[in-house]
Amino acid sequence: QVQLVESGGGSVQAGGSLRLSCTVSGDRISVYDMGWFRRAPGKEREGVAAITYTGRTNYADHVKGRFTISSDRDENTLYLQMNGLKPADTAVYYCAAERAPRGWILPSLQPYEYNSWGQGTQVTVSS
Repeated sequence: QVQLVESGGGSVQAGGSLRLSCTVSGDRISVYDMGWFRRAPGKEREGVAAITYTGRTNYADHVKGRFTISSDRDENTLYLQMNGLKPADTAVYYCAAERAPRGWILPSLQPYEYNSWGQGTQVTVSS
């Protein structure tokens, strides 16, 4: 079974940037649709960005233009570049994977569509 380990979280001021990484082991990233999700205190887990095994991407409206999802097949790693961070982006960020293909026109941002999850990495944005 695929294993996912997130890293790169931390504390930044509003307007700053972070790059999250999700290292994949146990299988090749190229056969998975993958996504980034987050859970803020007191809120449900929500989708942030997703990418299909073919490279098609999808973003939540509140991160479009600020966040970029990408994958590196050589490194077997998923990334989330986060720019223009806001206090509202404070959350635990998780990566998730689902064996492809799922036939999605756009990769899903629904947590229930993914069966493999990492342990999460904390992102804190101060004003």
